[in-house]
Amino acid sequence: MGRRLAFIIGAVVAASGVAMVVPAAVSLGYQEWSEAGQILIGALITVTVGAIFWRIVGRPGVLTTKEGFAAVGLAWFVMAFFGTLPYLLTGSIDNLTDAFFETAAGFTTTGSSIVPDPSALSHGILIWRSATQWMGGMGVIVLSIAILPLLGVGGVQLAKAESPGPQPDRLTPRFRETAKRLWFIYVAFTFIEVLLLWAGDMNLFQAVAHALTTMSTGGFGTEATSIAGFSAYTQWVIIAFMFIAGASFALHFRALRNPGEYLKNSEFRVYGTLVLVAAGIITFGIWDDAMWSTSIRDSAFTAVSMVTTTGYATADFGAWAPGLQILVVGLMFLGGSAGSTAGGVKTFRLAVLTRAAAADLRRLVHPRGVFVTRFGGKSVPDPIVESVQSFFLFYMFLFMTGTVLLGMIESRLGSGLDLISATSAVASALGNIGPGLGEVGPTANFLAVPWLGKWLLSFLMIAGRLEIFP
Repeated sequence: MGRRLAFIIGAVVAASGVAMVVPAAVSLGYQEWSEAGQILIGALITVTVGAIFWRIVGRPGVLTTKEGFAAVGLAWFVMAFFGTLPYLLTGSIDNLTDAFFETAAGFTTTGSSIVPDPSALSHGILIWRSATQWMGGMGVIVLSIAILPLLGVGGVQLAKAESPGPQPDRLTPRFRETAKRLWFIYVAFTFIEVLLLWAGDMNLFQAVAHALTTMSTGGFGTEATSIAGFSAYTQWVIIAFMFIAGASFALHFRALRNPGEYLKNSEFRVYGTLVLVAAGIITFGIWDDAMWSTSIRDSAFTAVSMVTTTGYATADFGAWAPGLQILVVGLMFLGGSAGSTAGGVKTFRLAVLTRAAAADLRRLVHPRGVFVTRFGGKSVPDPIVESVQSFFLFYMFLFMTGTVLLGMIESRLGSGLDLISATSAVASALGNIGPGLGEVGPTANFLAVPWLGKWLLSFLMIAGRLEIFP
């Protein structure tokens, strides 16, 4: 078992090292000679270690389900560890705790950051931040499904562990072909968004960086003000692509042949309804007759950003009325569709939970009745209902436990975080969102969180990205 895991993790680490060549090349293009060399050193170290485990220590073979889950869980921690090298070697971040936090926030597409002003970073490091989110968005392991079978490792077990829904959504009988098609859609949407952002007030570098973190629902930006400093056109483009990224990529692929698939899909209809309702409530709460267009845009942006767990911001929702702040925290638990790059509980699970609860209530009124949980006109098998209920139970358990632990850490290593800040930080980490409220709000960062709290939040980010079970 150990050698098969080493084979897979080594391949993933080696691939991460190869990806570091891109930010090094960007630094060279911008004549950041020192940063380019240091990032290349990090790439060399990462590729070498990965290759040793992949080619020497590891051994190809067919994975069991347990090994698949173990490989996925371990891979994300190991990737985050080696992903710190560009930050540490360039001096962009000067300690392992902060560098791991930033890297974990990248690969898990959480978007929480300890960097006060991203614009002060080199171009190569900014692209590395964005690239970690883009790679994590669809999942490095999903890409491995297309590659590792060629090397003698089955991909089905990996797909079960990495699949963001209750079960993998196959587009073809072979997982490798499914992965290729999902990546095709992912790359195509990213390229289109780059062109549209470039046509606005972003330069090419900004357009690429933001397209990478929009399609991954990550939220890392290049400016301290997130998206607030860009034009209304740019903000609407990002709203549209955040919404796209929060929907199932398998659904996007099927809709290429028949756009009507969107309206036929029950989960997509629920997802769209949640976004519209949230945007409507926020609009009502922040309406300003003199700036009605800004009110509508900020409401739509915040609703889509929170529901899709992207974490971009155009307004400081931490300064809104308490009722709207509670709504924002509630939106952090939602998430997009199963099969999207979004985090959170996911629309499918929320729908199943709601309908299962309704069925239980009907049983109380009619004890002899037979009630089946239905979604999308189809009955949901009891094992899936039970799995969804278990997931939600574990999710809330982690949220409550994480909040208590962060509060205890804060009381011991206090740095000024209040209860609202701590609670929203945990909800944000577990839901892979980014900003919270208070001291970790959209106009602040996570630098003030105690060092032990950052390790806790990093763990929660990875647990949330892996949807807890792995």
